[in-house]
Amino acid sequence: MSVASHAPDHIRAITPYQPGKPISELAREMGIAEASIVKLASNENPLGMSTHARDAARAALGDLARYPDGGAFALKAALCRKFGVGPEQLVIGNGSNDILEIAAQAFLGPGCSAVYAQHAFAVYPLATQARGARGIEVPAKHFGHDLGAMAAAICEDTRIVFIANPNNPTGTFLPGAQIEAFLNEVPQDVLVVLDEAYTEYLSPAQRYDAIAWIGRFPNLLVSRTFSKAYGLAGLRVGYGIAHAEVADLMNRVRQPFNVSSVALAAAEAALEDEEFLAQSAELNRRGMLQLTEAFSALGLEWIPSAGNFVTFKIGDAAGINRALLQQGVIVRPIAGYGMPHWLRVSIGLPEENARFIAALKQAMA
Repeated sequence: MSVASHAPDHIRAITPYQPGKPISELAREMGIAEASIVKLASNENPLGMSTHARDAARAALGDLARYPDGGAFALKAALCRKFGVGPEQLVIGNGSNDILEIAAQAFLGPGCSAVYAQHAFAVYPLATQARGARGIEVPAKHFGHDLGAMAAAICEDTRIVFIANPNNPTGTFLPGAQIEAFLNEVPQDVLVVLDEAYTEYLSPAQRYDAIAWIGRFPNLLVSRTFSKAYGLAGLRVGYGIAHAEVADLMNRVRQPFNVSSVALAAAEAALEDEEFLAQSAELNRRGMLQLTEAFSALGLEWIPSAGNFVTFKIGDAAGINRALLQQGVIVRPIAGYGMPHWLRVSIGLPEENARFIAALKQAMA
């Protein structure tokens, strides 16, 4: 008998999360220069971070012998100004992934269940399983959330419902009115985690204000990140906004000093750079057209996306992915999401998108 044998069954049953392949890994495998590789696998901002965020991060390097502000006072103050909430409603995380994990740690355990959709973010079942809770996966509707079925799936032991809007990896979008109606159906003692990692990419016509709903729905947690549109994926900063009672419980189990000084400074500066955010959204809009027009020209089925990525059907997805990798182009296989014949590609710079399209044509030849 080994030490590992004493780990709980639900821990030993976990299949680890598989992130997008790093550029350095492909360079090692293929023996090609990193500079020649195009990575369109992890929904990162192709513009990088704003100059304001970069300057703030650089300035924070001078005092790294000190612990960061565990209460994230300055970043919370900036978030309060932007969203009109109180600091007691905020939870700061090491990416929004951390927010999801903290919510699960605070509210799930053996004998509890969590509801989430088929083809939704892999962390929802992982976070649920890691707490010994039961996952209830609701079949997708048009590759997205079937809110009616999800409401019906809630049972007596359900403690959390996870919703991603836009959804990753399919990019599907739920109008705000549908989510608001869903919240009216959910019992008040069930936490609804609304994962809005890609909300900054929504068009003006699609936007809604979920944060404003928290006053009416104290069981709502809105989770957001600085990793996508704000371009800080490598620094890992996210935040949750909820009723003060919910945020308090989450902060009790949050790790102390879970976000670095550099990340806190960069996030605060990034939050105030509206011009960079607008540039990122516009680049994404144009890139989305570039890719979807190419898919249509190639006769490929693709899922309309409200995020910064597109999921397309390619048949032999594993073989096409290998052919793309051999050409130095990284996209995201999503067989692990129950979509073995599909690939997800992030929106890149125009020249990166063009490189992907050319590589895809060659792979299909």
